[in-house]
Amino acid sequence: MLGDSTVKTNGIYLTESNAAGHLKHHSLQLTCEGGFRDIQEREGLSRTTLPSHLRSGGDPGKRRARASSCPSRSDLSRLETKAVSKAYLQETDTEIEVDEVFWNTRIVPILHELEKEENIETICATCTQLHHALEEGNMLGNKFKRRSILLKTLYKLVDIGSDMLSLKLAKMILALKVSRKNLLNVCKLIFKISRSEKNDSLLQNENILESLLEVLRSEDLQTNVEAFLYCVGTIKFISGNPRFLNEMISKGAVGILAHLIRRVNEPSKTWGACLPNSGHLLVQITATLRNLVDLPRARTQCLGAGILPQLCAVMELYLDDKDICTNIARIFSKLTSYHDCCTALANYSRCYALFLNLINKYQKKQDLVVRIVFILGNLTAKNNQARERFCKERGSIHTLLSLFQTYQQLGLPSPWPQRPTGPRLPMEAEDVLVKLTRVLANMAIHPRVGPMLAADSHVVGLLLTTLESKSLDDSEELVINTTATINNLSFYQVKNSIIQDKKLYIAELLLKLLVSKNMDGILEAVRVFGNLSQDRDICNFIVQNNVHKFMIALLDARHQELCFSACGVLLNLTVDKDKHIVLKEGGGVKKLMDCLRDFGPTDWQLACLVCKTLWNFSENSSKASSCFGDEDTNMLLGLLSSFLDEELVLGSSFDQDINDYHKLHWETEFKPVAEQLLSRIRSSRASLAPLPVPSL
Repeated sequence: MLGDSTVKTNGIYLTESNAAGHLKHHSLQLTCEGGFRDIQEREGLSRTTLPSHLRSGGDPGKRRARASSCPSRSDLSRLETKAVSKAYLQETDTEIEVDEVFWNTRIVPILHELEKEENIETICATCTQLHHALEEGNMLGNKFKRRSILLKTLYKLVDIGSDMLSLKLAKMILALKVSRKNLLNVCKLIFKISRSEKNDSLLQNENILESLLEVLRSEDLQTNVEAFLYCVGTIKFISGNPRFLNEMISKGAVGILAHLIRRVNEPSKTWGACLPNSGHLLVQITATLRNLVDLPRARTQCLGAGILPQLCAVMELYLDDKDICTNIARIFSKLTSYHDCCTALANYSRCYALFLNLINKYQKKQDLVVRIVFILGNLTAKNNQARERFCKERGSIHTLLSLFQTYQQLGLPSPWPQRPTGPRLPMEAEDVLVKLTRVLANMAIHPRVGPMLAADSHVVGLLLTTLESKSLDDSEELVINTTATINNLSFYQVKNSIIQDKKLYIAELLLKLLVSKNMDGILEAVRVFGNLSQDRDICNFIVQNNVHKFMIALLDARHQELCFSACGVLLNLTVDKDKHIVLKEGGGVKKLMDCLRDFGPTDWQLACLVCKTLWNFSENSSKASSCFGDEDTNMLLGLLSSFLDEELVLGSSFDQDINDYHKLHWETEFKPVAEQLLSRIRSSRASLAPLPVPSL
């Protein structure tokens, strides 16, 4: 039956009722050690088999109603029908004497009240009164006489059926420093209560978090692994509620968990053997950290505690445990989104081989692989040393390409006639490809890696297949990342470059991006044309397909990056004297001057490109007016004269760093070209006959 179950107690089979809310004395049963009776057989909670909610770590914030696999109060204990052996209730010689007057006048009356009271609210209030009295009398801990009497009274109350009362009792029992089976069972009790979100306010009001953290801080791990498991399981549930996060950080949870990870790792490093249930414990620890690292203070504490190398060590030791590896990957995904944490992990040289091992081992486990690749994308985004280290790892590029091919095949068209077009690439698989192309784009920045990738037919083939089969409308991020990767590879003008061999085909593929309405896609396509247009064949392709008109039109976009990239294409076109005329189509010269006027003072690199383009355009003209026209010539003279006034253009910034940055580009890039262009225009003007002075 679902409603009832039987348990064997003292050789007698009893029926357990589900009606746990009534006031019944199913209290905690003392063992010969003066502790709770262990009931693992009834719970199904052995050292090798644990409930699924303690194995997987669960999703943050998603708790379940109390499951049958979780210990109930009546499972935890039953009242002894006979008196507990006096021999085990006797105190040791090390116990501290108590103040007899205080005990008799303050504690004993409260204990009597607890034994006769049946109202839950009153019992709870009396328990609070008892806890305060014990604190006042310095009777907490495990070294004072009559502690066993006190515990026996508390144990009798545990099974009454009130979560609020159970938490008050559990907090007091923990403060009395119970150990071994007693500690395990009280941790189980708190864990059971914490599984229901409705009890979060009770947990907060009783400040149970502090008691649990004290267990982790002070108790011996090796003799209490299972108790630690339930303790951290409760903390994991608590961390799923954002209201608790700041409190957890303030109470030092990150440092405590970091130290606990070291304690778990130590036996494996020292003796080559793991603690029993250590894998289950690490699932809970890492799931808790996953919730905590959303807070800036937690990230700072993670760095201070040196937790990143420790988590890498856990991954190495538990490479076969997907749950642990996934939780840590989630932690790294969050942390490496921030520069300081990203730098710290990038400097841990062993992480690159570790991540490659994980990709190879779990290639088809999308939820883990996508996070590992995302982490690699973060590490290689702004760190050339990280790119170098990753590339030096054996099989690094091969591993990425193998992964790319595996997930790309999920979206290829079906070969069967009845299905001429393949199914839409699952979003989960496409997400992996998005992250992979980002890593490849980052790797291509490295001056040694980039040319190697550009010359790899497998790399280029996978990228071109993506552009062939995907559209901006359906796969925006993937197409943009792929185009960005091709752009980085097209930077390298090397003899064996596959990009250069296929440049015309790439240019054709890019046309569909240019005619889209997606500005990011257009920008990446224009950037590729900027690199490819250094080749004469591509310049001819641009003019034949009217791409140059599109570039001129982009100068009106008032988008600084688009103007810069479009200007780069036009500059390359004007290297060929036969193509100077293209600038006159669509008012190209005037639009270049507008870009110079609008963006010059904030982007001297763009201003330099404009001046170079105008220099090329005016190279064969002896008269500035015939080249630019009188109005545009005057406008250009005024702009160049103003922009070459150092005090005028560089003296207005209050930020010294910004001012130094602008000054560097102004002096090294803009100024030399602008001065030559200004000199050419002035010389052209000087060679003209003086204009007649009108009569007054």
